[in-house]
Amino acid sequence: MKEFDARFRDIQDYFLTGAREIWEERGLAAALPSYYHPAIIHRDARGVAQGPGAVLAAGLPDMAAVPDRRLLGEEVIWTGSDRRGFLGSHRMVVVGRHSGESAWGSPTGKALRYRVMADRFAKANQISDEWQVVDTAAILSQIGQDVQGFARARLEDPGSEEPVFCPEVDVPGPYTGKGNDSTWGLAFELLLERLMAGQLSVVPEQYDRACHLNYPGGAECHGWAAAERFWLGLRQALPGAQFVVHHRIGLEEPMLPPRAALRWSLTGRHEGWGLFGRPTGAHVHIMGISHAEFGPEGLRREWTLFDAVAVWMQILASEA
Repeated sequence: MKEFDARFRDIQDYFLTGAREIWEERGLAAALPSYYHPAIIHRDARGVAQGPGAVLAAGLPDMAAVPDRRLLGEEVIWTGSDRRGFLGSHRMVVVGRHSGESAWGSPTGKALRYRVMADRFAKANQISDEWQVVDTAAILSQIGQDVQGFARARLEDPGSEEPVFCPEVDVPGPYTGKGNDSTWGLAFELLLERLMAGQLSVVPEQYDRACHLNYPGGAECHGWAAAERFWLGLRQALPGAQFVVHHRIGLEEPMLPPRAALRWSLTGRHEGWGLFGRPTGAHVHIMGISHAEFGPEGLRREWTLFDAVAVWMQILASEA
């Protein structure tokens, strides 16, 4: 890779090593500025952070809550080139113990395991654009807290003015690409578009009968019925919402099955019964990331993530 440090084997190694050195090995003072561009734009469910200092401030509370946490990089699905830069869709499992004070409350000593998924754009050895999704619902369930109660408490806390990420607060960044035109990415995009159009027949058509599925809240399940239940529940909750795929990657590599990564959004009114209970009419924006792995019988493994706390904050704010 031109203009990247020679110690990195490839772009996957670059993203995996960076996450470990910054957030797990505590290389904050030295590693964070070396990986992040001075004008980095970081987006997550809480809004937009700009600059390495703001990214550090956004990440420190989680480090304080789980001081022994380890970031186990499962996969980086990537696209790009030396000339254009690289976009890596990075999937991690975070493990550790809730032993510090944080926004999640007093330490419980509970062992935690939750996922983080992020799209990161890097060029010339620096990350300048980032979209991140944390499974906050999985964290809360493991420490005995209710997602709706936590979202309400954040809304009512006079000392907290955390926004929720939505297009109105977004800041344009240097990466304007839409991904690649690999057959696997296109197939995954069409599959989700059909699900969002209510065509549930796509599940037995396109999913492996023994598919392994990972959804928000730390949910891990198998089979067609589980896939239908999740995607139908999401669409039922926002029946008229606009589903948009913002970025698409398909990837084939030696010794690995074909894979795909999508970053998408669902924006509209909470007008139906589904994943979020009684319809409220609240305007909701969901930022999601999905990864898929394909086999001879179709989609065999799926990981889809959005931050349920951010959704509930938008719903509850409309009732205030």
